[in-house]
Amino acid sequence: MKKCTLIYNPVSGKKKFVDEIPYVVDRLNNEGYEVSIKKTRRKKDAIYLSRNAAEEQVDLLIIAGGDGTLHECINGLAEAEYVPKVGYLPSGTACDIAGTLKISKNIKKAMDVILEDEVEYIDLVKSNHGYFMYVTAMGTYVDISYVTDSRLKKYIGYFAYILTGIKEFFTIPMIKTKIEHDEGVIRGYFSLIMVVNSKKVAGFNIVQKPILNDGKVDVVLYRYIPLFNNLLYFISFLLSPTFLPGVQRFRSSKLRITTDHHHKWNTDGEESNAGNVNIEVKQRVVPLIINKKIKRRYFKEEYKL
Repeated sequence: MKKCTLIYNPVSGKKKFVDEIPYVVDRLNNEGYEVSIKKTRRKKDAIYLSRNAAEEQVDLLIIAGGDGTLHECINGLAEAEYVPKVGYLPSGTACDIAGTLKISKNIKKAMDVILEDEVEYIDLVKSNHGYFMYVTAMGTYVDISYVTDSRLKKYIGYFAYILTGIKEFFTIPMIKTKIEHDEGVIRGYFSLIMVVNSKKVAGFNIVQKPILNDGKVDVVLYRYIPLFNNLLYFISFLLSPTFLPGVQRFRSSKLRITTDHHHKWNTDGEESNAGNVNIEVKQRVVPLIINKKIKRRYFKEEYKL
């Protein structure tokens, strides 16, 4: 039989995925998979569980949880000699990668995607804080995902993030930064810095047409403009214009971001250290099962293995 490891986070989102496990296992069994179920018990558990799955050379690794669980699993796979196909069952609160890849939180629909077995190799991004899959950011609102009360997330879901964001409305940081990239150097004061390999961040459409397998990331910079910062965010996040004064966008395969600001980085929804960041994109690392409807939209055919 083919081997599958299912890693799930029992406290993700509304903590209900455990009730879906029999259904998931039954469908996998019907497809000829022998399933090993692994529950995360503490922070960073998923790193070691996914690394073990790679060492065991399972045919399929399914990750059930939020963006943080997916982030840990990706770090476990990032430098493995063998990387299994990865399926994702989003059961967290925001699940930005799932939103980008059009993977439903409905378990039946998500399992349909996994069993259709449409695989594309997606880029990973290496930094001095570890690997990340879809975003690292510093500035306004970036700590919402991990400062929001978990009990609040359980009962009201995504709206818990909105309530936390309202509290940060009046505390806009001014971050002095130097950014070295493929085409040159940018200096200035910014209120929000995002390095993105995704369409969605925090549920908002941040990049209209990302390419997830070309060896580059999108960089989105929000200049610090007193009294107008929140207006910039509002227009950018909700209306998603291609051009907006005060917002700078470009793409790069490498970055060196230098700052002495005390704000910490948010990496795939998890808290990272403050300070300088060195970034390099590793092209086509993880064989990720995607919704075939978005294949042509976010993956370049010439990069297909």
